[in-house]
Amino acid sequence: QVSLVGSGGGVVQPGGSLRLSCTDSGDTFSSFTMGWFRQAPGKEREFVAAIKWSDHSTYYSDSAKGRFTISRDDAKSTVYLQMTMLKPEDTATYYCAATLSGLYDYEDYGSWGQGTQVAVSS
Repeated sequence: QVSLVGSGGGVVQPGGSLRLSCTDSGDTFSSFTMGWFRQAPGKEREFVAAIKWSDHSTYYSDSAKGRFTISRDDAKSTVYLQMTMLKPEDTATYYCAATLSGLYDYEDYGSWGQGTQVAVSS
């Protein structure tokens, strides 16, 4: 089991950057595939990016590809989401999550951070 705490959200202008972090207070972080999801008001939670525990291979949604980078530091039990070229449509609450067997589907993730808000506005 993991206990996740996300941070790093805020308000940024279009074209700006933010780095989200998510840290596990337990000691099994390195065994989990980690994902980032987001949910905008009135919309369903959607996959943003994931990084596997085994080989650190990364996966992105079409909207994130080329702009966002997911990475992890297992020594710090932390996963990051570096977001660049932010757009107003990136505005959402961003959640980190952990899974043992899933990848794209939020229903496969059993542990979730509390969410951190990102607002992209001029």
